Amino acid sequence: MSQPLRAGERIILADSRGRRYLIRLDQGATFHWHGGLIRHDDLIGSSDGSRIRAESGAALVAMRPRLADFVLKMARGAQVIYPKDLGHIVMFADVGPGMRVLEAGTGSGALTMALCRAVAPGGEVVSYEQRAEHLAVARTNIETFFGRLPESLDLRQGDVREADGETFDRMMLDLPDPWGALPAAERTLAQGGILCAYLPTTVQVQSLVVGLERAGFAQVETVEVLVRGWHVSTRSVRPDHRMVGHTGFITTARRIAS
Repeated sequence: MSQPLRAGERIILADSRGRRYLIRLDQGATFHWHGGLIRHDDLIGSSDGSRIRAESGAALVAMRPRLADFVLKMARGAQVIYPKDLGHIVMFADVGPGMRVLEAGTGSGALTMALCRAVAPGGEVVSYEQRAEHLAVARTNIETFFGRLPESLDLRQGDVREADGETFDRMMLDLPDPWGALPAAERTLAQGGILCAYLPTTVQVQSLVVGLERAGFAQVETVEVLVRGWHVSTRSVRPDHRMVGHTGFITTARRIAS
């Protein structure tokens, strides 16, 4: 059963038009929006999914954020991987409970959080990030969403190309030049393991795919995920005027025996 909303946690406030606001609940604080004013004290102790009204009569629904909600609203040190791509990555890289996953770079922590959820229970995520400022933002985001840094997560400042002496089931690369990390993949990725890379341009994808094939990887596949929402009401059913189009290319490959 869901616990009551607590002071100090992040929640989503959603209005009747689908607009969402990510806030931190603090005793004595207030939230102002075009519909009026909401007191945090009226939300603290209420149930997840409660409806609250301002004096104007405008209503908001208070909910704990899904990971997808949090990723879109959280602080960014680097560009995040969008929820539509996170789902595809976790599924087609076949990340599951108990696995050891090597990630680079951590960025703002969106993929890191999805991986931590996917490997639980019993798994581990080791995430490399070269830039200290990005690692600090990611750490804050991860601690904010989970309430603390997961015990299964090992955040490291450094270059994944120097990784050695460990074995991983999966390798996730969100780097501008992931082909440079292929020697590290050959040292650390278990036979049969899957490498997954996220890239914005076709030129980068081509360089990676050529490198993977030269390194002897098999089942090399590249896709992009396009998501189109639909407006559904009693009077009409039609596609939304806007859609989430290209955000990045996802390339997966399997390491096989040489």
